[in-house]
Amino acid sequence: MMVALDTTNYVLSTEASHLKRSTIRELLAHAVDPQMISLAGGLPAGEFLPLEAYRECLNTVMKRDGAPSMQYGPQYMPLREWLADYMQQRGVRCTPEQIYITNGNQNGLAILSRLFLNPGDTAAIEEITFTGIKLVTSGRGMIISPFKTSHQSGADMDAMEAVFAGEPRPRLAVLIPDFHNPLGVCLSLEQRQRAAHLAGKYHIPLIEDDPYSPLRFSGEQLPPIKAFDEAGFVFYLGSFSKMMAPALRMGWMVVPEALGAKIAGLRESFDLESSALTQRAVHEFLARGYLPPHLEQLNAVNQERAQALLDALEAHFSGVATWTHPEGGLFIWLELPPHINTWDLLPEALEHKVVYIPGGAFSVNGGANNTMRLNFSNVTPQKIAQGVERLAKAVKRHL
Repeated sequence: MMVALDTTNYVLSTEASHLKRSTIRELLAHAVDPQMISLAGGLPAGEFLPLEAYRECLNTVMKRDGAPSMQYGPQYMPLREWLADYMQQRGVRCTPEQIYITNGNQNGLAILSRLFLNPGDTAAIEEITFTGIKLVTSGRGMIISPFKTSHQSGADMDAMEAVFAGEPRPRLAVLIPDFHNPLGVCLSLEQRQRAAHLAGKYHIPLIEDDPYSPLRFSGEQLPPIKAFDEAGFVFYLGSFSKMMAPALRMGWMVVPEALGAKIAGLRESFDLESSALTQRAVHEFLARGYLPPHLEQLNAVNQERAQALLDALEAHFSGVATWTHPEGGLFIWLELPPHINTWDLLPEALEHKVVYIPGGAFSVNGGANNTMRLNFSNVTPQKIAQGVERLAKAVKRHL
């Protein structure tokens, strides 16, 4: 007979003991309720995923390449060549040898944090940022040194430099320059240039976490921070999760070629490599020219849904709250009066059959408790309107 044991029966590593399951993952469990309107996710529109096009590419690769596509193998050079050309078009000088394929940006963050951080080292991150960044920088006993983030303009460069120049000196930093998760804002051209300069000036590796830049539906597309990197201290992360499909678990890094062997060795220590089949199928999708029309359709849908959310917020929260006005990405950041705690509000919102992510989930300092992240990409305009109306009913009881 098997005896049920809880975790107190096991001696866990320090890393496992400190890690907590993402609040976002827990809240997304509510989305399975067919009556629930979820403004909590971060997924592309499910009805516009490129199912048929990707199926064609997958079938082609398996017929054409046969067994090698199903085996372990080296990083797929045609994909690295395509990505090097793509990055060069965005202003980043790089070669295929500087492209390293990952299993998405979270995998890239994990690799680079292990490349540069020892337990007890300091990582500089924004005071409001994606929960996955907090997981990889704090889970292994690192010290987080947060710097100020504006809800309207992103990372404060003066505050970041103060952390870079202070003690203990950070050994790694992370920024989300485009359509910030959770704020939805972008860094200006001047902020990007200064971020690259500061990384080089203080010799601090700076991770540019950039899964959202392809999702721009209005405004001017800006070069990545990496485009201004003269000293080689900016490490770019890109992903196919948002612009193609999350289940691909496929992304890339732009890194100095000299670090390739060290990165490969670290990678082998926990997940070996990326799927040869997926690399080839993604390359086939790109080589056929399927990505531009797919992004054009996806961004048109996102723009319509973002506008639906903005219209609904104006109708129900004007004079009550403030919010960001994104030009792309997946999120809008809502700020309520200081006395309203969105953690405490959540059970009532769930009773009204609407779910969001409390802003405090993204706060390094335990603040931002009167805020919330709202997603528009995977909800129809009609459902968005209904969801915001439900949310307003819950909020207005606390005004």
